[in-house]
Amino acid sequence: MYRYEHGGDVYTEKIAPNGKPFIDFSANINPLGLPQSIKKAVQDALKQCINYPDPFCRDLKKATAKFLNIKPDYLFFGNGAADCLFRLALALKPKNALLLAPTFADYEKALRTVDCKIKYYELKESQSFAVQEDILSKITVRTDFVVICNPNNPTGQLTDKKLLTAILERCKEVGAYLMIDECFMDFIVNPKDFSMVSALPDNKNLVIVKAFTKTFAMPGIRLGYLVTSDNNLIAKLHESGQDWNVSALAQMAGIAALSEESYLYESHILINEEREYLKAQLTNVGAKIYGSHANYIFFKLDRPDKLVEDLHKQGYLIRSCANYNNLSEHFYRVAVKTRVLNRGLIKAIKEAKKHAFFINFD
Repeated sequence: MYRYEHGGDVYTEKIAPNGKPFIDFSANINPLGLPQSIKKAVQDALKQCINYPDPFCRDLKKATAKFLNIKPDYLFFGNGAADCLFRLALALKPKNALLLAPTFADYEKALRTVDCKIKYYELKESQSFAVQEDILSKITVRTDFVVICNPNNPTGQLTDKKLLTAILERCKEVGAYLMIDECFMDFIVNPKDFSMVSALPDNKNLVIVKAFTKTFAMPGIRLGYLVTSDNNLIAKLHESGQDWNVSALAQMAGIAALSEESYLYESHILINEEREYLKAQLTNVGAKIYGSHANYIFFKLDRPDKLVEDLHKQGYLIRSCANYNNLSEHFYRVAVKTRVLNRGLIKAIKEAKKHAFFINFD
């Protein structure tokens, strides 16, 4: 039986043991919630549902290009970033890929569908799970596809632009594509110091993945995209699946989202403040924090052993990172939410630790 391995599963159990809906810290969604303008755009788009959606997402493409200050023909949209990953794998059919470990599981899942061989660059706990320069030696003449998630999921660790530029040049030397996942880039303090969007015009082997999902709290709408200056690759992406992969509702939602400047500003203020609060509180309960530069906190906590289960009983869902390559069952990821919810999570973790202490004491 297929097993779902991601966060955000609020459907298996809708009601917690305490009789209330679960508070989901396992999915890293903007805590401000879905903007009203997006709700209205989806409602207004209903009248368009009698027609097929625009297969080229022309209006959305124009708005996104303006937002990113790039050419419209650099863009390809999909039913979420994950959909774009699988279509990219089919379009390129790479033979030998290099992935970080740990990192987002769907890179490997997508590549396995085209029988791509996977090698891993193992991130070291002693180096705070940050990518180091020795990754360059792992990119060989056999490598044809490299993936860097920046900031990385689940660690929230950043790779600086200087090293990314060196990786890109090394990929160009060996004839490999470099795919950089920037889905969480909108949540960091200084994104221009890390984003590689500006490098797109001069590097046809560069592909950047982005999404509306996390930034605008719209995972249920499904809208993500790839950015590349390789027009031939854009054509292959269109040829690698159905034409109507982005609904009319999602296209209108995306256009509305891109006008939400005040929403993004408020998000940065809230997330920056609450991220520091959560990091401090988790440190106080004995957690070791790594990376965590985005809208989620990645930490290690040795006790209690069954933290996920203990929090589940109290009505909280968090992400165990035990199923990530190169991580143990003591690593976890939690989303950054509002102060009230964050305070509740910390209280629940303290209760779990207290409960575990008394059990061990007995």
